[in-house]
Amino acid sequence: MGSSIISPQDVLESLMNDGTIDGLRLKIINQLKANEELKKTTMTMVEQSKVLNTPGAEKQTKRELFDALRQELEAPVLEKASKSVWELILDNDGLGKEISEMVEKVFCRLSGQEPPLFPASTSEAQQGKEQNENPSSSAKKRSFAEMNEGVENGTTATGNSSAANEESNPTSSSAGKP
Repeated sequence: MGSSIISPQDVLESLMNDGTIDGLRLKIINQLKANEELKKTTMTMVEQSKVLNTPGAEKQTKRELFDALRQELEAPVLEKASKSVWELILDNDGLGKEISEMVEKVFCRLSGQEPPLFPASTSEAQQGKEQNENPSSSAKKRSFAEMNEGVENGTTATGNSSAANEESNPTSSSAGKP
């Protein structure tokens, strides 16, 4: 194949150039604004702040109070917001899934491949698919100990002898032997 390697930077640049990153940023901001738990936590932090509960706070100007509140609460509020953003980004059912799909779509477009590269499937769906493709295979999952027994007895996970498997697998240890 004469295709060049697509780097993560290539994908990111494409996402930035087509406005996808801006769209994601807007979705994240809107979801943060709608996060009632984050709002409640922030309000509690403000209500319990040392700045507002210090005697004489009522004599300070709004600007002085705001600056003091910002100095006291900026780091902990941003930390909570950051955690919320990461939860959104890593959510496999919501925005995180959308991000993964967008990245995969752009990668496929840049590399000339057809999506999906990694079909989303549960192990049960995969097992069902394998049974449909190979109806003679057993539906029973083997334990780790059972698989190790097969290796010790000279058979692979499929039940084939290890010698037959080595002939068909060029990466096996006997591939370089005459």
